[in-house]
Amino acid sequence: MQIILLSGGSGKRLWPLSNEIRAKQFIKIFGTVDEYHESMLQRVLRQIHKNFSQVSIIVSTSRNQKSILKKYVDADTDISIEPCRRNTFPAIALTAAYLRDVKKISDDEPIIICPVDPYVEDNFFAKFKDMANLVENSAANLVLLGINPTYPSEKYGYIIPAENNLVSDVLEFKEKPDSKTAQKYIQRGGLWNGGVFACKISYVLEKSRELLNFDTCDELFKNYSELPNISFDYAVVEHEKNIKVVRYIGDWKDVGTWNTLTEVMTEKNIGKVQFDDACENSHVINETDMPIIAMGLQNIVVAASPDGILIADKARSSFIKPFAENIHEQIKFIEKSWGVYKVIDVSEGSLTIKAILDAGNRMRYHSHEYRDEVWTVIEGNGRVVLDGRIKSVAVGDVIKIPAFVKHTIIADTDLKVIEVQIGEDITVEDKILWED
Repeated sequence: MQIILLSGGSGKRLWPLSNEIRAKQFIKIFGTVDEYHESMLQRVLRQIHKNFSQVSIIVSTSRNQKSILKKYVDADTDISIEPCRRNTFPAIALTAAYLRDVKKISDDEPIIICPVDPYVEDNFFAKFKDMANLVENSAANLVLLGINPTYPSEKYGYIIPAENNLVSDVLEFKEKPDSKTAQKYIQRGGLWNGGVFACKISYVLEKSRELLNFDTCDELFKNYSELPNISFDYAVVEHEKNIKVVRYIGDWKDVGTWNTLTEVMTEKNIGKVQFDDACENSHVINETDMPIIAMGLQNIVVAASPDGILIADKARSSFIKPFAENIHEQIKFIEKSWGVYKVIDVSEGSLTIKAILDAGNRMRYHSHEYRDEVWTVIEGNGRVVLDGRIKSVAVGDVIKIPAFVKHTIIADTDLKVIEVQIGEDITVEDKILWED
């Protein structure tokens, strides 16, 4: 069994903590018993490994999330990179082709396709084995995981099963309804569609060949930008006749908005925050170095990061997306595989950032065409490589890096560096990667 985790999303509904690069699954917001905060992705990976002592996991993600993703997964977790965003069907097809063509996994291998960010109990993932067994025994071409509904929600699609058993044939699918219609679906035994599917690799590639005209990893990758922007549900699931559903009974939440996210937080505040006694049902998440004092807040969520500040009534917070889409500022906080960087100043002809590297990590070996850089070490010890020459650096050292010079920095301890980029055309695209 192979588990494919879909890690996409643009991060608009959880602005300002999430953005195009740091989507919601990377936000460290869930408290653990050892007072450590973990992200949605870390929580899901931990739960999967708790249910399966040995399991193969591959994460499908966009190119701009590759670096941050490497920070959160172990070396045994594969990554399938989308050249650009093209919804879930092309992403699943590309990942299935990667498993067959690159990893040499058999066509008959069952795969479980799951979003990377469900908030569920541990036994949710135990259902994956039941789904894989049904696929492996050819009981169905496609098996879904249906969520036992707890209220008539308008946010989810519905699966109508043929019978009220733990495993059932599927009669039909229903789009997101209004509350009154949702109640009728529930009375018919309807289940929420949680976006979890099981099938064989060969099934996905057959549909890829039929609907996308490509079924090899190379073909899909080269033609990816031309593929239709369509979900797996619309392209495949709703047209399949030989399909079953496995029922999951237990907690399941789609924590895609600030309102739903605060419902599952174990603390009312993260970061430098003080509440007065008049605050009720309010949460504050502060990722800045500045303190926040909350007084008399009722049913409010406050989220602060270097990219901005949200102050919202919880009930209204789910309507943030169009407002966040109107913001076209330079992203000021980005996590990388080696640490984080924060934009300190944006000026005409220069960009100043603070790079924080975790001990034992390094930046990619790279160069720039259109800008010079000046690095100043303000904390820790490490090594700089300039055109193949290695030099030890410590607090107070200044390193000048002209355009076209290949360079990297290696953190022997936790390392903080102020980087000033100087040039007329400073863009993230101005980077040439080199072999170390």
